[in-house]
Amino acid sequence: MPSGALVAAVTARLKASWTETSIIEDDTTGQGTPDGSPYVTVEYPVAREDQITIGAPSNNVFRERGVIRLVLSFQTGGGLTQPLALMDQLRALFRSKQFDGATTFAPSPAIVDPTNYQGGRFKMSSAVPYYLDLFA
Repeated sequence: MPSGALVAAVTARLKASWTETSIIEDDTTGQGTPDGSPYVTVEYPVAREDQITIGAPSNNVFRERGVIRLVLSFQTGGGLTQPLALMDQLRALFRSKQFDGATTFAPSPAIVDPTNYQGGRFKMSSAVPYYLDLFA
């Protein structure tokens, strides 16, 4: 599970910079948007923390590393042009960036195969490796 600081940083970046689709912060029900329009959600499938420095009480560095998973969801039947274009824009928003203490690296390209079709929706995702330094 990621730190609250990372989730807050990613959420703030999305809200400040992403206007192409709705942002659903917690799509645990899978309901999406009321009108069926495209939307983005964020997941954090992998995270771990390691102590980087020792011997400086209250000033030691702890490094959280993990993956931010960006998921775009569309109604099926619309073709690939819009989903791929939006995924490219979303990946660019997090490609090799530093924001609010987080550092991100190269986002994976989206995969297009039969697993993209889920519950009447077309979903594609990108995995963005990151690290975040915490001090304690």
